Amino acid sequence: MGAVPSTPRWGSAARPQDTAEYLIGTFVGEKSFPLASDYWQKLLELPLDLDWPAHRVRQACEVFAQNNYYTRHLAKILIHLAWCLQECASTSGALPSAFMKAFNATYISSVFLKHLIENAKSDTFEELYLSIGESEAVPNNSLRDSGFFTADQNIANLVIHSLLSFIGKVDVSPNTYLLHHEVLNFMLVAMSTQLVSGPSPGPKDIHPFIDVAMVQESSLVGLVVHKLLLNYISQPRLPLNSASYNMFPEGNHISVLHRVGSAAASFVLLPFSYFVSSSGEASRSALADSSLHVLLTLIHYRKCVLDASVKDKSDDSATSEFVLKENTYFSENPYCKALENARDIEIDRVDIEGNAHSGPLVRLPFASLFDTLGMCLNDETAVLLLYSLVHGNSDFLEYVLVRTDLDTLDIATICPNLICVSAQNQQLVPMLEALYNASKRTSNQIYMVLIILLILSQDSSFNASIHKLVLPSVPWYQERLLHQTSLGSLMVIILIRTVKYNLSKLRDVYLHTNCLATLANMAPHFHRLSAYASQRLVSLFDMLSRKYSKLAELKNDKMHIGYGESIGGDSLPEDSVSTELHIYTDFLRIVLEILNSILTYALPRNPEVVYAIMHRQEIFQPFKNHPRFNELLENIFTVLDFFNSRMDAQRVDGEWSVEKVLQVIIINCRSWRGDGMKMFTQLRFTYEQESHPEEFFIPYVWQLVISRSALDFDPRSINLFPVDLPVEDSFEGVEVDKHQNAELNGDAVQQGITEPAPKPSGTLCQANHSHGQLIQSPDECHVPNPPSGLTPINTIDLCLVYLKRPIPQEQNLMLAVTLDCTQFHLMREIIYFCLYLKRLIRQE
Repeated sequence: MGAVPSTPRWGSAARPQDTAEYLIGTFVGEKSFPLASDYWQKLLELPLDLDWPAHRVRQACEVFAQNNYYTRHLAKILIHLAWCLQECASTSGALPSAFMKAFNATYISSVFLKHLIENAKSDTFEELYLSIGESEAVPNNSLRDSGFFTADQNIANLVIHSLLSFIGKVDVSPNTYLLHHEVLNFMLVAMSTQLVSGPSPGPKDIHPFIDVAMVQESSLVGLVVHKLLLNYISQPRLPLNSASYNMFPEGNHISVLHRVGSAAASFVLLPFSYFVSSSGEASRSALADSSLHVLLTLIHYRKCVLDASVKDKSDDSATSEFVLKENTYFSENPYCKALENARDIEIDRVDIEGNAHSGPLVRLPFASLFDTLGMCLNDETAVLLLYSLVHGNSDFLEYVLVRTDLDTLDIATICPNLICVSAQNQQLVPMLEALYNASKRTSNQIYMVLIILLILSQDSSFNASIHKLVLPSVPWYQERLLHQTSLGSLMVIILIRTVKYNLSKLRDVYLHTNCLATLANMAPHFHRLSAYASQRLVSLFDMLSRKYSKLAELKNDKMHIGYGESIGGDSLPEDSVSTELHIYTDFLRIVLEILNSILTYALPRNPEVVYAIMHRQEIFQPFKNHPRFNELLENIFTVLDFFNSRMDAQRVDGEWSVEKVLQVIIINCRSWRGDGMKMFTQLRFTYEQESHPEEFFIPYVWQLVISRSALDFDPRSINLFPVDLPVEDSFEGVEVDKHQNAELNGDAVQQGITEPAPKPSGTLCQANHSHGQLIQSPDECHVPNPPSGLTPINTIDLCLVYLKRPIPQEQNLMLAVTLDCTQFHLMREIIYFCLYLKRLIRQE
């Protein structure tokens, strides 16, 4: 191979690094070692670093891919990995050396497995060669004698069962933390075969590892879901005492290939600085994040299965793809079912309902899970987990809604200056803030937040209780100072603001519909809606009506133009105008029904809404005789007539003021009886997930995993969703340090999508009709704001300083220690620019 020594150095005089060079070189080389060879023990027991450059790691992976067909070393190291994990999970207790061997086996396997998956040529991943010859000798040990492996056994099933057993049965401790983290990373690598498949699962798709994970016994599935959620709740961190490294007897040495991985290999164990750093980003638990990534990947996977009646014909080339697709179904996902059936550890369902749940039951501390989600909702993965729980688990949704009726909600009424920490404040405020900063969020995150709000708004107790909680202030809302604003009013303000932002920027009908549907569910329960929220609600009708009028005028103009005349190059086709006009007609009707619901069911409790309608009553006049809106406007004009007559009969000293008008409205609200009002059925929307949610959720989950985990997958191999290939930048011979998947970090996941992202698979169902999903243009790309600590003066001073003297290496290192990642990269670019200017000055 040329990159590793060709001769062994086993003697006592050999340097440990040379021994490691030989062992890794032999592992990727042409020589095949039997499963029972002591070579495997030497490889897995060698805790040394190899300082290999990037090109050497790639070369080792390429040579391994060429030789794996003959050596079957991937299959053999996976078998040893399974045995090591079984030993670690044994009830008799495992020695530290067992954890070290398991750690090395897990990590080495993940490095080479990921390379094979990235470069797979066949849809069945035959390049993995997950089998060994029947004549292969199997070592005689307790695990082999107990029937843990036979030559004809499915190796993927063996290793996945061992991995899941370790996750579910071995508690996280200082001695097992790193091994748990590496096992979760390996799970992501093993399941990454989905990345090289298309966005729509088909009956011919084969994923060797995640498919066998779906057929594990239900008891093991329950243990895994339970442990992954407990990891997320507890947010375990690596202890800083020496006991944390007991599995590594050499102290400073982590594992074979560790430094290879951290420098350039395909998949890396996060550097220790990630675990021990005190910075804000690094203070998050890496183990908790990995647990959540694995859980989301498992619960949203769907296996497409071909119906038995057409399975015999599937090999016929004449069988069309359409016939195959029409005769397929998706098998049940046991992990999703376990999550949906999870119960609160504090409540005994058997005693309450009188019947036991069939199968193993996952019992979780809902209170702790709820609190953890509330603290982590700024993270997109937490939002997706919350969606999965409130949509799929009726008990958790009930728990969330019950917590909204706690007595702490009344604190806002008794002591309005206190900051309430109720369920709504913990969950809703972060989600509303995410909607407020929609330009800085991905479109998928906005969809998830809106669907969660829609699901919550389907409950009348939720709609009533959010108006009882008063927020002393909302510091992140910049357009206006909001003091003593109810959570319900804030929710109305943010939803309307989201609609207006969407109209001006995104023009996404799906987003419109979700916002208006949530407002419609809330409307009958409005209580003391604030003046600002009331004004925004009326102004929403004004904005939509002006857009509607322009479209109607444009359509009329087109109808009067002859077929031979041209309207202009920038005009919309007539069909597009008609479609958009129909959409805005539906939007206007929903807003009018929202106003009707308030006036019909909650007028005495909302004088500010009456004031806002009276103040802008002229905007309703053009639609008074409109055939689509007249029946809905009759109630509005009935209210206007009632309060206008009371105003005319009222004698006021001096000029009318806002306070005087509002006082008259409040007085007459008490005498309002609703005479002459037409009663309409309350407009209610519910969210129902469509039959093929996997087409949205599987790509979405993997976008999140790649952007937030250590899985550095080659973007050129990704077929699950479109990505832009990264561009390597350099300046004057100085290589700029860029992550291979830089385009897949944070918001860049959406920026890398070259076509409109699919919407969450769901339907808004109304009493007599349903609103479908209309996909519009993709999101705009947004440039992040510069770090607040770098003012123009600071930047100029920095340039002047570095123009005068060169930059020692240790100062560059100091920047990396004292600044966060974004500031470090920005400062470094400034320094490079200053050095360039310095060279120009010298040349002159």
